[in-house]
Amino acid sequence: MTVLYDYWRSSASYRVRIALGLAGMDWTSVSVDLTKGEQTEPAHLTRNPQGLVPAIELDGKCFTQSLAILEFLDETRDLNLLPGDAAERANIRALAHAVAIDIHPICNLRVAKHAVAASEGAITMEGWMQAFIGPGLQALEAMVDAGDYCHGSSVTLADLCLVPQLYNAQRWKVDLTGMPKLTRIGAHLESLPAFAAAHPDKTPH
Repeated sequence: MTVLYDYWRSSASYRVRIALGLAGMDWTSVSVDLTKGEQTEPAHLTRNPQGLVPAIELDGKCFTQSLAILEFLDETRDLNLLPGDAAERANIRALAHAVAIDIHPICNLRVAKHAVAASEGAITMEGWMQAFIGPGLQALEAMVDAGDYCHGSSVTLADLCLVPQLYNAQRWKVDLTGMPKLTRIGAHLESLPAFAAAHPDKTPH
């Protein structure tokens, strides 16, 4: 049995839900409520000592870190998330990392909460998110292709990172009017069954 330990609004978990859908896999979802601190409880720390989501029990092992999980699924379920030659794959990874490594960690809930608390309220949660998500996505706008996908003519690793970040952008009222390529790509991807089924509104919470 595949068991995904996730949180409905976690963008890292959202990426993995999309990949599981693309693979046509059945899985059981176990909620780890980040707002209640369940990620720091001993039971979860045995799965992921970092105290983060997602963690996934898959093929008899427990895996953490969403990008590592995505690449494992890509390699073992033939998802073709990294198509092309070495140069193309490097470009796809750069797009994915622009979101998952540059935008996401700064906007992690515990980081944002610390910034708000340390500033004694001078920084708001919404202001913090907008300060980093907006410029990060604006840079990504210049990096992606002009079609219906971040790269090429099929779903890649970059698309699995983009859609959850666009969800976060909308949640925090980031202005996307200057990002027509990203909004077009996002609208197309959200129409695909695996992406639609993975949306936080479809996830138990």
